[in-house]
Amino acid sequence: MRDIDKIILHCSATREGDDSVNVEVIDRWHKARGWRGCGYHYVVLIDGKIESGRMIDEVGAHVKNMNKSSIGVCYIGGVEKDGKTPKDTRTEKQKESLLLLLQTLKKMFPNATVHGHNEFSPKACPSFNVKEQYPTL
Repeated sequence: MRDIDKIILHCSATREGDDSVNVEVIDRWHKARGWRGCGYHYVVLIDGKIESGRMIDEVGAHVKNMNKSSIGVCYIGGVEKDGKTPKDTRTEKQKESLLLLLQTLKKMFPNATVHGHNEFSPKACPSFNVKEQYPTL
């Protein structure tokens, strides 16, 4: 098993309410970028369903220079209906699933810290403040 010290949250940067995106779609996007497939370990759909991307023992492709020791989690959404303005578009079901997933990952990797992609890159992703949302994780 890999030595995990970070759990990093992302958004798919897709329009609010667009439920056409799932792990298969992200897999195609990432392959088109030359990656070997979906770079996230988990994807949380609008209805709260959690889909697996990469296996947890595989290195992800989600934050430059951080992939070797991190788990990538992405929720579908993160942008207003205009397609460009960052917005926390998480549904209540997504929030519930994200919290359960993060709690599970923290049990598996108790020393891992939880972060937003924006802490490591000049991006809005995941379009909310992770430290404020999950202060006890």
